[in-house]
Amino acid sequence: MIKILKFAKKSWYIILAIILLLFIQANCELALPEYTSNIVDVGIQYRGIENSVPDVIRRTSMENLSLFLTEEQKQTVLAEYTLLDKTKIKEEEYQKYQKAYPKLSEENLYILNDTGLKKEEKEAQIEKLKEILAPAETIYLLFTSQGEQAEQMRKQILGAMQIEENTEIDFFTLLSSLPKENLIQMKENIVKEMTVSSDTMLESMAISFLQEEYQNIGIALDKVQMNYLRNVGGRMIALALLTMVAAILVGYLSAKLAARTSRDLRNQVFQKVVGFSSEEMNRFSTASLITRSTNDIQQVQQVLVMLFRIVAYAPIMGIGGIIKVFHTNASMTWIIAVAVGVIMFMVMILMQVAMPKFKSMQKLVDRLNLVSREILTGIPVIRAFSREKHEEKRFDSASRDLMKTQLFTTRTMSFMMPAMMFIMNAITVLILWVGSHGIDLGQLQVGDMMAFITYTMQIVMSFLMLTMISVMLPRASVAADRIDEILKSETVIHNPENPKKDVIQKGEVRFENVSFQYPGAEECALTDIDFTAKSGETTAIIGSTGCGKSTLVQLIPRLFDVTKGKITIDGVDIRQMDMKELRRKIGYVPQKGILFSGTIASNLKFGAPDISNEKMEEAAAIAQATEFIETKPEGYETGIAQGGTNVSGGQKQRLSIARAIAKNPNIYVFDDSFSALDYKTDITLRKALKEKVSEATVLIVAQRISTIIHAEKIIVLEDGKIVGMGTHEELMEDNKVYQQIAMSQLSKGELEKKGKVSERSES
Repeated sequence: MIKILKFAKKSWYIILAIILLLFIQANCELALPEYTSNIVDVGIQYRGIENSVPDVIRRTSMENLSLFLTEEQKQTVLAEYTLLDKTKIKEEEYQKYQKAYPKLSEENLYILNDTGLKKEEKEAQIEKLKEILAPAETIYLLFTSQGEQAEQMRKQILGAMQIEENTEIDFFTLLSSLPKENLIQMKENIVKEMTVSSDTMLESMAISFLQEEYQNIGIALDKVQMNYLRNVGGRMIALALLTMVAAILVGYLSAKLAARTSRDLRNQVFQKVVGFSSEEMNRFSTASLITRSTNDIQQVQQVLVMLFRIVAYAPIMGIGGIIKVFHTNASMTWIIAVAVGVIMFMVMILMQVAMPKFKSMQKLVDRLNLVSREILTGIPVIRAFSREKHEEKRFDSASRDLMKTQLFTTRTMSFMMPAMMFIMNAITVLILWVGSHGIDLGQLQVGDMMAFITYTMQIVMSFLMLTMISVMLPRASVAADRIDEILKSETVIHNPENPKKDVIQKGEVRFENVSFQYPGAEECALTDIDFTAKSGETTAIIGSTGCGKSTLVQLIPRLFDVTKGKITIDGVDIRQMDMKELRRKIGYVPQKGILFSGTIASNLKFGAPDISNEKMEEAAAIAQATEFIETKPEGYETGIAQGGTNVSGGQKQRLSIARAIAKNPNIYVFDDSFSALDYKTDITLRKALKEKVSEATVLIVAQRISTIIHAEKIIVLEDGKIVGMGTHEELMEDNKVYQQIAMSQLSKGELEKKGKVSERSES
């Protein structure tokens, strides 16, 4: 995963924006269960009363509550309230308060002083008053309620004061006659007993007192309740909308980040591969490079999208959920620990089973790509040898191996989802079982239990999301390693740190004791090659198959680097030159003509896009390609299929030669490029080439004697060594290898005749 993130580091600002949005989204989602709990507990059960501190209270009720307060507590409470005396306020204020509190006409009220307080000051005021008033309100409710416990308490007090039960007397008037210390001690004993069994019962009973008090004042509790529900519901809708917007933005930015990263990766991989020498191409293989440039980058792109939408989001939600759980009810956190432990154990088992298969999957994709490519490119040969059934079996074998691995990993991972759903449902049942006992004992509110279930599901879902992404991460991790292997690979052939520029003027090529050995080979392909190809001359190289002719000319544009010795152009070692400049000065025509999809014009201008159409047509004329180009309806705009499959071998070769000529280089390298041409075209082309590029250095690798018979210098190779050098006549006199090649192609009489015909043609 670190490597995948490393690929995306250029877009760090997008990553920061995504993480910020994820925190916003998580905070919104984590706040919703708390609001749900408030709707159930406060909005429904408490009818919209948020705490046990009265906003307004009757004067008699305040005096009755004061019976259970110390003098200091009483002064503290009264300091936070203002007495609303109906006889002393103005008529306008009286009408306003009368509308809000209809019973004001019957009794004076105390109003809480909360106007102008900041949020922190308001919270501190509520906490201070709650601590003082909640126990007193609970005792008040116990004495005034119709329950059995309240009746027994009243009987005990009347019995202790030797007063008959049926005596008509105000109970609080009776309590006021008791010593203050006894009342406070009574309150503390009852409150202590209640808080031991439940932390929430005290608050619940205090709010029940407020409900009765507000009704006695004439406050419409239904209106209070609906206002609260609308307020909390509106906040929940706002949070849901904010969550939606954040989720949409995260999805958009994640997709943009992944697409941008995959684009950059493709560019980096392509640039790296383009700079590979033949050694790296052979080491990685074309099929593997195609898979790494497409399928592997696609895997990384898919995981990057999921990485920020799920992997980064899951721990934020999980940790936030755990924090919220501790604020809700810490007594059931062991349930979450059990759930997480079971999930982690299951994921570890699945990963141990599936990970080896994920690692082998990409290699199997390489294998399938390789077989497919070989079959598709070799269809003519396969049909010619009637090997269709064999190749079908080979393809089927590679396809089945991949299918079996994919089926194994898919079946293994498919076990994960039902197992996770079972764990989630089992956890829900366990919370309901434990929570119902807590509600029955008064230790837990219904809303708190609902919030706890939601937070638990969020925590479990966070781990579930991580396990879901774990299906993709192993394969993407392997893909990232394979991409990184390309990007980190050191190219054997590289540009010098301080290349010499503008050094090629004439284009004289000099091989100085050059030897070359292919990587991994036991013997040298070329040994002690020493010659000079002068500008204005044609240097030909001939020899039997496998003697090293193509290898020799491939050393000039540095498709390979020499193992020993050096190659110079105009006296400068080519390893000290800028490779782009070196190759720009060389017109290389490979043994096998390669054309690209496009048009004839785009192929001819491939090496020199800025040349004029006149120069392009001149190059085509020199290469003897004009005759078949002009017969086509669209001329130079005629389309060329991929690989040049819609032109013949000779036409393809002539277009390849014209492409090299169009560059107008200083050095021409023809690697057996005339073998696909007939004798007439061969002679005409070489004659035109001699006239148009008379000042350039020309190196020709040939199999046919007729192609090189009039070269100024002919080099004869055998087993990677020079066994002869000179003109045709000189070699025919004293070089047995050259004589054998010449005699194997033409008889002695034909050679003499050929020489005369060629002389006339060249002249």
